[in-house]
Amino acid sequence: MLLRQIKENIIEFFIRASGFLIIAFVALVFLFLLKDSLVFFSQYSLKSFLLGKQWLPISDPEQFGSVPLVLGSLYVTFFAAMIAVPLGVATAMFIAEAAPRSLKTVLKSSVEILASIPSVVLGFVGIVWLGPIIKNIFHIATGMCGLTGSLLLAFMALPTIITISEDAIRSVPKSYREAAYGLGATRWQALWRVVLPAAASGIIAAIMLGIGRVVGETMVVMMVTGNSPVIPQSIAVPLRTLTATIASEMGEAVKGSLHYESLFAVGLVLFVITFIINFIADLCLHRQKG
Repeated sequence: MLLRQIKENIIEFFIRASGFLIIAFVALVFLFLLKDSLVFFSQYSLKSFLLGKQWLPISDPEQFGSVPLVLGSLYVTFFAAMIAVPLGVATAMFIAEAAPRSLKTVLKSSVEILASIPSVVLGFVGIVWLGPIIKNIFHIATGMCGLTGSLLLAFMALPTIITISEDAIRSVPKSYREAAYGLGATRWQALWRVVLPAAASGIIAAIMLGIGRVVGETMVVMMVTGNSPVIPQSIAVPLRTLTATIASEMGEAVKGSLHYESLFAVGLVLFVITFIINFIADLCLHRQKG
């Protein structure tokens, strides 16, 4: 009995330590970005950075307006979510509830294979195949635009959304379905009105993880969105995201220069946006549980 208690205390200690360690890692990342960002803001106006409409780091004078970058990230994230969320949840519903056992195995394996495709490969697919198709269909100047990036990002988010949503739906107790059938509900009514609400917390978590994948993606958006740091008027124009800006300019910026420090400020903005998304997801989960 004493040995069992000691084991439980040790396990509890490591679990609690892991939680505090993760919090410490997040705090250290925030402080790392904040340190260089404060150096930047001591030389460049915070208002000009947050509300500025031009990103011209090599102009005279230098301009570091983050609005085009933030809008670019929001555009591709929003449209990618509009594609990936309904398609991903619907696919998860089909796999979990309607697909035959043989087809279910094939679909789950296919989704896992999709998750393993490197983002640089998808970037090449966008440049060589998807971009020209988008250009011809919508009769736009170039296929390297936000729409191409959104489609590829939606494709990248699908495996995460499908896998976790399917697990959440399958975890709903069988008694819920049997009770619904006993009350005269059809299979669709039981799925829509009973199973999905019961699995809502897991589905919301899947959606947030998928959106997090979209927000943090770098290589695809850098390759296929046109990398134009201007305020996008629509999704079908070249734009640039926060992640693509950091990746494309960090290697060229002189260490210690204002341009170099500005990229840490961009990283801080990205960190805050990600934190807000996770905070909203947490609120939704708690409201659902309540």
